[in-house]
Amino acid sequence: MTRAPQLHPEALVLVAIVPRPRDLHIARTLGWYRIPLATAPKIVAVDWLALYQPASFGPEHRWRIEYIAPVLGHELVRRVELFRDEPDHPRAHEEYFKLQLGPLVRLPQPIHAGKWRRVTFFYTTGARLQQARTLADLRADAAERRLLWRALRERAGQQHAYRVQPLPEVPPEVWLALLGWKPSETRD
Repeated sequence: MTRAPQLHPEALVLVAIVPRPRDLHIARTLGWYRIPLATAPKIVAVDWLALYQPASFGPEHRWRIEYIAPVLGHELVRRVELFRDEPDHPRAHEEYFKLQLGPLVRLPQPIHAGKWRRVTFFYTTGARLQQARTLADLRADAAERRLLWRALRERAGQQHAYRVQPLPEVPPEVWLALLGWKPSETRD
């Protein structure tokens, strides 16, 4: 784990639940985090991942964010590719986003949940993350929401670029035929 970096104020941060200590260990040692495609947030092409630790982390580490990590990339894989030793797992053939992470960074002070303890995924900014003491502090105000939406729209195009194939050039006569125009209907 490295020292806390200065995040760019406009950095796009995904706050994500780390269900079990095993998942934090995987992020730390293997450098990846998984999100089931079926429940994934719309955009996973983010700058940073903030790892929220629920009750499974025990009384001293539950309901807080203690670590963040830079996101280096992502890919779509099946669970069995992530956990080759679990080929018979009920979700072995389901798709997951695998986020490649840089080194985990321990925050100088954890961000506590306070009363807000049910977290799966939400977005925030680097500026909010740097200043937050509680999860409520991570919520964006109106101006930051516009910034987040702009960043998310830009990332949406980048994230799905590998799936989108350009449409072939359609000749004008084909468009006209699709619209119901017939050559005999022309007027000179």
